[in-house]
Amino acid sequence: MRAGEIAAARAALLSLLIVLTLDARAERGAPFDADLVLPFELRQKSRLLTKLSTGEEVGLMLERGTVLRGGDRVRASDGRIVRVVAADEALMEARCADSTTLARCAFHLGNRHTPVEVRDDALRFTADTVLAEMLRGLGASVSTLSAPFEPEAGAYAAGHHHHSSDAKHSGIIHDMIAKPRR
Repeated sequence: MRAGEIAAARAALLSLLIVLTLDARAERGAPFDADLVLPFELRQKSRLLTKLSTGEEVGLMLERGTVLRGGDRVRASDGRIVRVVAADEALMEARCADSTTLARCAFHLGNRHTPVEVRDDALRFTADTVLAEMLRGLGASVSTLSAPFEPEAGAYAAGHHHHSSDAKHSGIIHDMIAKPRR
């Protein structure tokens, strides 16, 4: 059995075991019947066994690569619309005296492949004391907070991106550079 067939079989089995599945996106502003409260880490999963805020067990079965954002709507197998709510998470927020320092902090977080929520005057990231100390060393003031986390989707969020077979590491920017003809 191939990997795709195994995944399809698991999804079919999951749908038999669960009374309600969430399997399609719905219009973002649509009236909703229930809430699904999830942290960002779980909103990145396209297959997930979870519960609505009412306690009702559901299976999330969306297209691979789907990332749910707070306010999104998904359609349940019984026709109900479920609103996605971004759960409060333990975060840190970096603020800087000037935009250049803030940009340097954003660069260093990105260089470490850290999911970052970019705000007008601050950067938010999942609580990490090592990163906080690095940013303080760059001149930022860093505080902790509990809030929904909506990090940047990334440069390739609009379409799925694969590395070329020549990529020797995880840096995908190199795939964009034209290769000399042989």
